[in-house]
Amino acid sequence: MDLIRHLQCFVAVAEELHFGRAAQRLGVAQPPLSQRIQRLERELGVRLFERSSRQVTITKGGALLLDEARQLLAHSEALLATARRIQEGHSGLLRAALPADITGESVAAILAGFQEREGGVELELHELTTAEQLAELASHDLDVGLIHHPSDVSGLELGPVLRHELGVLLPHDAPQARLETVPLPALTGYDLILFPRAHAPAVHDDLLTTCARHGYTPTAVRHGRGPSFIRGLLLGGRTVAFAPREAHHTGDRDLIWRPLTGAPLAWRHSAAWPKGRGDAAVRAFADTVTDALGRTATAGPDLSAGPPRLRPAAEYWI
Repeated sequence: MDLIRHLQCFVAVAEELHFGRAAQRLGVAQPPLSQRIQRLERELGVRLFERSSRQVTITKGGALLLDEARQLLAHSEALLATARRIQEGHSGLLRAALPADITGESVAAILAGFQEREGGVELELHELTTAEQLAELASHDLDVGLIHHPSDVSGLELGPVLRHELGVLLPHDAPQARLETVPLPALTGYDLILFPRAHAPAVHDDLLTTCARHGYTPTAVRHGRGPSFIRGLLLGGRTVAFAPREAHHTGDRDLIWRPLTGAPLAWRHSAAWPKGRGDAAVRAFADTVTDALGRTATAGPDLSAGPPRLRPAAEYWI
């Protein structure tokens, strides 16, 4: 027996107290409606209505069951609505990730923006490197992430690629800090602090290749992740780091941020998710990231044809 449909018939007749009007309301013929009520009465073992040629009245037992029937119908409608939202990607859990170089302001804007767009979806946000994100996207342990380019994006769909211009962080007493913009060759003789290569090998190598092409080959490459550790390395000697403008706190007088002449360096990143799995929640996260980084960071659309090409390892300068 289709209990939900039978209960819908019961409630309609109880509210109309007329089989003809109830049948019209439900969009069915009157004989099948009467048959459903009779079957429900047999299944429940309770007579629901008293019928005569002139009127239909609900029995005492029917009246006692009516509220329960209405509650069951309400719960069933809520369940079906939730199922539809899950199917369409508007409800449930979204497992997402951001790289560590995204500022706290941007993370907060992403959280708030996604909540506004998809309030019915629980966002489980992780801090993962590009390499970690690619591995978890491939294994479907992650639904969507924000990755750096160039990367191996086979099997993935991408949101808009954003360009995030990089400048140079210098000790305040470095001669280059007196320049309005710093040419890359002026950094000759300085060590360079970079994220560990394993976090995003192609991005790491591409950045060094670009530096070499523009006249800067660091005397050594030091690896650092946390801002406090990187700050200590910068203050400890002839060392520089590349970062977007918002990564430097203006109240830090020991370090100076300067743009690079010609803007040769930039992070390029985009939201990424497995092909065929871009439901509404995934796309809402991608849109939120694009919007939040545009407002809270110096990120804008990358006007190139697509994400930077992942070149064979032999083409990289190491």
